[in-house]
Amino acid sequence: MPEPQNPEAQGDKAAAAPADKKEHVPGEDSQMSELGGLFVLKPESVTATKGKDITFVAKVDSSSLTRKPAMKWLKGKWLDLASKAGKHMQFKETYDRNTKIYTYEMSIIKVVDGDAGGYRCEVTSKDKCDSCTFDISVQAVQEEQQANILEAFKRSGDAGEDAGDLDFSALLKKREKKQEIPKEEVDVWEILKAAKPCDYEKIAFQYGITDLRGMLKRLKMMKKTEPEKTDAFLRKLDDAYSVEKGKKITLTVEVADPDVQVKWLKNGQEIKPSAKYVFESVGNKRSLTINKCNLSDDAAYECVVGEEKCFTEVFVKEPPVTITKLLDDVHTVVGERVDFEVEVSEEGANVKWMKDGVEINRDTAGSKYRFKKDGKKHMLIINEATKEDVGMYYAFTTGGESKAELEVEEKELEVLQSIADLTLKAAEQAVFKCEVSDEKVTGKWFKDGVEVQASDRIKMTHIGRIHKLTIDDVKPGDAGDYSFVPDGHALSISAKLNFLEIKIDYVPRQDPPKIHLDTSLGNKNTIIVVAGNKVRLDVEITGEPAPTVCWMKEDNVLSATEGRVRVDMRKTLCSLVLEGAERSDEGPYTITVTNPAGEDKAELFVKIVDVPDPPENVKCTSVGEDNATVTWDAPSFDGGVPVKGYLMERKKVGSSRWTKLNFDVYESTTYEAKKMIEGVLYEMRVFAVNSIGISQPSGNSKPFMPIAPTSEPTCLTVDDVTDTTCALKWRPPEKIGAGGIDGYIIEYCKEGSDQWVQANQQPVEKNQFRVKELPAGEKMLFRVVCVNMAGRSPPATLAQGVTIREIMENPKIRLPRHLRTKLISLVGEKVNLVIPFQGKPRPIVTWFKDGVPLDDKTVGTRTSEVDSILFIRSAERAHSGKYTLHVQIENMSDSADIEIQIVDMPGPPIAVTVTDVWGFNAALEWKPPKDDGNCEIIGYTIQKADKKTKEWFTVYEHNRRPSCTVSDLVMGNEYSFRVFSENICGLSNDAGISKNTAVIIKTGLAYNPAPYKEKDMNCSPKFTAPLVDRSVVAGYAAAISCAVRGYPKPKIIWMKNNMIIGEDPKFLMQNNQGVLTLNIRKPGLFDGGRYTCRAINDLGQDEVECKLEVRVVQEKAEKK
Repeated sequence: MPEPQNPEAQGDKAAAAPADKKEHVPGEDSQMSELGGLFVLKPESVTATKGKDITFVAKVDSSSLTRKPAMKWLKGKWLDLASKAGKHMQFKETYDRNTKIYTYEMSIIKVVDGDAGGYRCEVTSKDKCDSCTFDISVQAVQEEQQANILEAFKRSGDAGEDAGDLDFSALLKKREKKQEIPKEEVDVWEILKAAKPCDYEKIAFQYGITDLRGMLKRLKMMKKTEPEKTDAFLRKLDDAYSVEKGKKITLTVEVADPDVQVKWLKNGQEIKPSAKYVFESVGNKRSLTINKCNLSDDAAYECVVGEEKCFTEVFVKEPPVTITKLLDDVHTVVGERVDFEVEVSEEGANVKWMKDGVEINRDTAGSKYRFKKDGKKHMLIINEATKEDVGMYYAFTTGGESKAELEVEEKELEVLQSIADLTLKAAEQAVFKCEVSDEKVTGKWFKDGVEVQASDRIKMTHIGRIHKLTIDDVKPGDAGDYSFVPDGHALSISAKLNFLEIKIDYVPRQDPPKIHLDTSLGNKNTIIVVAGNKVRLDVEITGEPAPTVCWMKEDNVLSATEGRVRVDMRKTLCSLVLEGAERSDEGPYTITVTNPAGEDKAELFVKIVDVPDPPENVKCTSVGEDNATVTWDAPSFDGGVPVKGYLMERKKVGSSRWTKLNFDVYESTTYEAKKMIEGVLYEMRVFAVNSIGISQPSGNSKPFMPIAPTSEPTCLTVDDVTDTTCALKWRPPEKIGAGGIDGYIIEYCKEGSDQWVQANQQPVEKNQFRVKELPAGEKMLFRVVCVNMAGRSPPATLAQGVTIREIMENPKIRLPRHLRTKLISLVGEKVNLVIPFQGKPRPIVTWFKDGVPLDDKTVGTRTSEVDSILFIRSAERAHSGKYTLHVQIENMSDSADIEIQIVDMPGPPIAVTVTDVWGFNAALEWKPPKDDGNCEIIGYTIQKADKKTKEWFTVYEHNRRPSCTVSDLVMGNEYSFRVFSENICGLSNDAGISKNTAVIIKTGLAYNPAPYKEKDMNCSPKFTAPLVDRSVVAGYAAAISCAVRGYPKPKIIWMKNNMIIGEDPKFLMQNNQGVLTLNIRKPGLFDGGRYTCRAINDLGQDEVECKLEVRVVQEKAEKK
């Protein structure tokens, strides 16, 4: 395969700058382009000198990112260089908070031959990614040249030092020819054919193959046309597949078993079915379809059947980005904005801008250039064009380029007011004034071609666009031609100053002054001006000699020649100028002209019209379910012209977005806003409109909420009636809404009347209410209304009237089911009985116990209108008995009996006796306990114990008779017995113990035991379980254990690195029946080492040891 060409060397330690053309990297598509345009500085390919250091720099702009970007440095296609970080390869990351730019550096210390090859850096952030590629070539160290290289220069010939040509042969260094050792020929293709596809890149890098695609094509042609058949596959995957970005590709294999399941892997990771990856199984064919391929799908894929695999690689080609709309040439003037716009074929593509061969990027742009993207459109914007911006501009993409020329000319200077010729007499003041279009322009004044110099008598001023030359006390020598020349412009403004020397002996002509007004001013000489506009009232004046002019507004004389309100005088024209007319300028103006021959006067009225003031007092007067009524007051000032109408806007509280409610002018000051959301707070504002324009918005109204009243309450019924009251019940409304329920209002009136009376002053929250103080015997109507912040709901009304009269009801006790049988309770427990009853009027309730009225202070009773409660705080046996509840209304009554039994633990049985012993059996008898706990004894529990162990074992439980026979007793033992009595509360606390014992006698057996010889238990220490090497995490408690045996009990010594630990509080040593444990509390790195446990007694010693490693787990791995 051909070797790659080395790019130009950029130095042994150079920060990589953006490259114009991307170098090809093995395993990457040559057309790969940036996906997100995140890089502002990219590494470039370099040639490094062996043994020197080299650094690559990449910068990423994070101003448009929502989270911190992640950078990866890769070699080849998949080798992540972060795993190689160390002394040879170092990585660094910095962040500039002002520019929001991340700087990533990769340094290779002392470059070696193995560092040569293709590299790639990738940056990702959420849904954005970008990558760039670069190459490293390694060259040998060059020999140092001679110290004085000029001495080696010679010229050919014998005519002297100036003759002949330069001869550099002396610079050549003679080197000994090294005897080349013949290298063993290696056939790379044989190695590739025998290797797996996943190893192709590694072999290509080892043998210097850079064109990976060409290698795969040649390798595919060299292989046999018939695929190798295996037991699992009938047809395997091809060695490589190619697909364009955005298209789909299908990988298909044929398997021998049509029912077998296959697994698909990408870069060694199993692929799960999804919309991106679709699995298909038809007969013997198994297919993997990859939809909408992108650069992340460029990877190695495997198909696995059982233990067999087949491999392939998918290469994703990205189409070049072309330019669909070219740049246009631009011709502009200085200070104007320039937009260069180009349209490309794909959104998100990167466009590189250049000017006269120099790249324009975010680092070099500064504040002069701005870059803008809008879909497929890319724009380069020059804020203010200058002469330095003239040139050729280029836009480059991966598939095309476009250029345009920018021409910038100086802006022509316009003369807004020229200089007028002056004819003055001695001692008068000469004023030359001109106005140009650019207030930044400066200039010089000349007289007869000579620059005028300022003095006490001559003054030059520059205010905004006006340049003025003032000469006080004019003399004959001041006459001449004056001109103003703006700097940097080929322009001259000239005027002449004539000095008038008057010697008149005759009487001058006198004409009375006359004011000539424009007849088009309308009625009463009224001038209407829109506020903010400039007003210039030009009045022509005649008279001889020249009259004196006086302008007045009401009683104030206007004489200023400069400022917002000024008077401009010419020979026969006098002007009153109002710059930016204001409301205060409105009023009558008078001009008076006088000379020795007479006087003339004229009056003008200036009316200032403006947009109206904002409407006032905007408020919401009523609300509905989805509407609200808003009113406001007309503006205090209508702007001088009638108000045509209003425009309304609304917004939700907390939002900044206003919504227009009408586009046509609305004339009324009351407006109903519709289509609102119930339960949401709104604000409104109003604009006033007249013929001049739209006013500023009014102040926001107070927040209001569209809310509708609820529907009427449901299920209104009468619960009870007495001589003066009526109890009502109802259910909440079916429709409540966002306003909720504040309460209910109950109203009543007599049948046939419509005068409803409110029964409650404040709304009630409960769904029931008793109306009191009603007239007895009257027939009343009732209704209930639900209220909330939106108002009253429709009423729920009873269909028929209710007669206010007490209803007689017989007394009746409703005894609960669980009280109809005997109530059993334990001593000390609480007894609380609730017994409901009915009857009207309210019955008289009496409690009896055992037929006698209840008079026990430990038993309490409480009675209401509908029930009676009997409660005992701590029950005792004396509380047992029959309780009777008696209710009575006049001569009618009812009663109910309740049986209560208070029980306790029984006492122990008495007179427990062993009545007979035979064989291995014993007969027991006893008498029932004196105290049965106030309930029946349901059984007995019998236990036995022999005299040796004195441990009790249960023989019988729930024995119902007061006697039993105990069997299976052990011969030779003497037994005692005890008996517990039992009732429904449980076993008695004490037991009845037998007064005599049962001895099981041995019959005819003689046992001659052998002499006992005590075993010698003495032995030296011996570890039965050794210490085991361990690796623990720093900061977490750890323990090491072992086991030892020996007699006498050995002494235990723990050591760390052959040093006795002693009484260090960090260590806790335990010995539990020979199991030895050393606990280490929160070990650190310094606690690692070799630990030894030594056991010593009088017969010898033994020891075991282990190695303890303490490692630190970093919570967050350092990001590269």
